[in-house]
Amino acid sequence: MTDALTELSDHDFQLFQRLIYQSAGVVLSDVKKPLVIGRLSHRLRQLDLPDFAAYYRYVSHGDDGAERQRLIDLLTTHETYFFREEQHFHWLTQWLRSGDVDAPRLWSAACSSGEEVWTLAMVLADVLGFDAPWSVYGTDISAAAVAQAEAAHYDEARVRGLPEAYKKKYCLKGVGRQQGTFLIDRRLRDHVGFQVLNLLQAQPQVMAMDVIFLRNVMIYFDAPTKKRVIEHLLSRLKPEGYLIVGHSESLNGLVSGLTAVRPTIYTRVRC
Repeated sequence: MTDALTELSDHDFQLFQRLIYQSAGVVLSDVKKPLVIGRLSHRLRQLDLPDFAAYYRYVSHGDDGAERQRLIDLLTTHETYFFREEQHFHWLTQWLRSGDVDAPRLWSAACSSGEEVWTLAMVLADVLGFDAPWSVYGTDISAAAVAQAEAAHYDEARVRGLPEAYKKKYCLKGVGRQQGTFLIDRRLRDHVGFQVLNLLQAQPQVMAMDVIFLRNVMIYFDAPTKKRVIEHLLSRLKPEGYLIVGHSESLNGLVSGLTAVRPTIYTRVRC
């Protein structure tokens, strides 16, 4: 007898493919079927559901959207670390030192568990100091990831890539029951805000941003979704502001109104 919680029919897998695409814009290729089984089977057991078809009915007909949010949390990838693709932070340091902007506002548009946001905040504090009027805004489609980012509390194993000088300057090492963890300095946290946000939706009417980071996310989108997401982001980017993508990504030919200043770094053309 097969275990219904490890057997996902092609038909039911296609239903989940369509659902996650409609909800988050993520394209799940056919080779991701084992990943879907692995990540959802535990949830089926928690809900005492007999099979994946029952879970699909449950998640697709829920009234409050809470289970669909949980599905998004389970099926989206949240791989990140401090100072990932560090060339971008070298560029940011040079840009800040140029003095071209008085009160920089930066947005990490797919911030995952927050390491990118806190890296940005460290660079800003290092160049401008804690008392300068800078801010960083972090958003992600995953409520669980945003909660972790906002807590600003990490295991020491997560500090790969974080320079020792920054660790000493901007992180508080846990003691006692918190040993083996660290907390981001309150003075950084005072400059940072987080929100759960779906990039497929029109962006909230917030102040325009000087720099938007959207790195290592569009590899999960098809071309129409990429175009839709970038257009939404451009509506919140200042003229001559910067949009930064991952080193495996490109915006060439995707939307108008952007020009590359160097690979993976684009500026919005002033109309």
